[in-house]
Amino acid sequence: MKKYILLGTVAALGLSMASCDDFLNDNRYPLSEQTVAPEFWDNPTNVENQINYFYESFAGYGNGTGTNGTFYYTTLSDDQGSAMGGDFRNWTYTNVPASSSNWNAPYTEIRRCNIVIEGVTGSTLGDTQKANFIAIARLMRAYQYYQLVRAYGDVPLVEKALDPADEAELFGPRTARNTVMDFVLEDLNYAVANITAQDGKTVFSKDMANAMKAEICLFEGAYAKYHAEDKARSDKFFTEVVNATTPFLTSSYELCDDYQSLYNSARSKMPNGMPGLDTNKEIIFFKPYEQGVFMHSLCDWSGSSTPIAGITRDAFESFLFLDGKPMCAQTDKVEIGTVVDNGEKKDADGKPVVDSDGNPVHEYLFDISNVLAVRDKRLSAIIDPAVYFTGQEYERPNTMPMTSSTGYGVTKFDNLAMSYEDVTTANRNYTSAPLFWLARIYMAYAEAKAELGTLTDGDLNATVNKLYARAGLPAQTVAGLQAMNAADNNMDGVSSLLFEIRRCRRCEFMLDDGIRYWDLIRWKQLELLDNTQHPNVFLGANVSTYPNTSGITVKNGYVDSSMGMNRKFDAKHYFYPVPSEQIALNKQLTQNPGWK
Repeated sequence: MKKYILLGTVAALGLSMASCDDFLNDNRYPLSEQTVAPEFWDNPTNVENQINYFYESFAGYGNGTGTNGTFYYTTLSDDQGSAMGGDFRNWTYTNVPASSSNWNAPYTEIRRCNIVIEGVTGSTLGDTQKANFIAIARLMRAYQYYQLVRAYGDVPLVEKALDPADEAELFGPRTARNTVMDFVLEDLNYAVANITAQDGKTVFSKDMANAMKAEICLFEGAYAKYHAEDKARSDKFFTEVVNATTPFLTSSYELCDDYQSLYNSARSKMPNGMPGLDTNKEIIFFKPYEQGVFMHSLCDWSGSSTPIAGITRDAFESFLFLDGKPMCAQTDKVEIGTVVDNGEKKDADGKPVVDSDGNPVHEYLFDISNVLAVRDKRLSAIIDPAVYFTGQEYERPNTMPMTSSTGYGVTKFDNLAMSYEDVTTANRNYTSAPLFWLARIYMAYAEAKAELGTLTDGDLNATVNKLYARAGLPAQTVAGLQAMNAADNNMDGVSSLLFEIRRCRRCEFMLDDGIRYWDLIRWKQLELLDNTQHPNVFLGANVSTYPNTSGITVKNGYVDSSMGMNRKFDAKHYFYPVPSEQIALNKQLTQNPGWK
């Protein structure tokens, strides 16, 4: 099956989308576009049209003017100091909601998967074609259950399209997460074995299935180890990660030279000659956008006058210096930028601007190029070479004058080849979003091997050291990482080896796909988001040398984005609350601990 449909344009092509409002209400009867005669499934084009809906499950950079993407927008972590617009970022839920798309939407897609599986199974299609279609549906069913389980824990396991007359199935209890995740692993293994396409950057393929399997099994392996304390189960899933990622180590995929190009490239070659993600050898699967056809607003949100959700002091200080050592090990800490006086500020008519006392107002640039020059090169690809905040704006060549909640901006997704109008206008950004790429494979492989206690120097050379090289960092050995023992290891006695792998993962995927938040969940480290215990998660740039910070709050010399509020950790936040309407409809459902 070769379908190069733009993810997010299914509805525009005339295939009406199903409502995601309520699992029990909307799925009690077959969804309209899935109510088809048995012979419908004998036509492969009909099946492909149904499968095309599955691409909608990947948010990427979001759709149109929406802010539902999983890059940059998902600000709940220790990497970003506020919500978009500079607002205080609290937990996803502070009370039990009546309904939630986090619960409803996956079940809508699970129903779609089950209908495809059942329809294709009873069709007259050939065995190979059948297996391929079923494998794709099972892959996406696994993905939806993974998202449910990581958010809610135990969830009802629905293995077939529900019969509206069978209330025992319709109103079933929550199934133990281990049972659900074992079911997920079966689906993943079937998908890897039976999807016919071996590769293809915008289609379901064996490579994409293995990449997804690695992500899901990495989560479950860590959860089993750090939450359930079940070594046998954690070893099982970490081994599955190694199985899924090992083929990539000798494949034709390669790291690209330009880290930022993973995030700011169009689908195809741009007019200035910049290659597209379709030819990037690191990309396994991506969400394509197309200028004038299907676009997003991420570049606009990270390059407009609306305060940017900047990275935190905690995130900034996680990046190693070019000597391979962390900030806490430096004797000469370079962390403060240079204040450059650009002369007197002029108004639109070219006249000097004066303050209330009649004194000339100067324009300053808070330049941190010297700070970035001695750090991991990924940092300078992620943030701007200047600190900016209210009262100290900054403007890239193709952006509006900007301010940041933490002083640190976000340049990672910007592409200077796009016009000013395309960058700063909602629903005109057309850079494409990576979904699975080689760096994710390398980090999953290295972490799983380290967790299993089998990581070797050869493994590091094949994975992490390649990422270090791209970042301008020296290669490391297992012994070297074990001996680092950095003072900033704040993860409850986790070994130095694992902590440094986690550090590399954090820096590599900063602002990416909600990865950091779910990593903290699976590692049982969510308390790191409590700013009463870890204040650096709301602090930003060091502005102790800046002459005028009257427009912002400063704490101990650093920008403070907390707005005087606290985000306190409670163990209940490891799981989302089950929506109250679901419990009212299904008396067998129970609420997650701590939620009332």
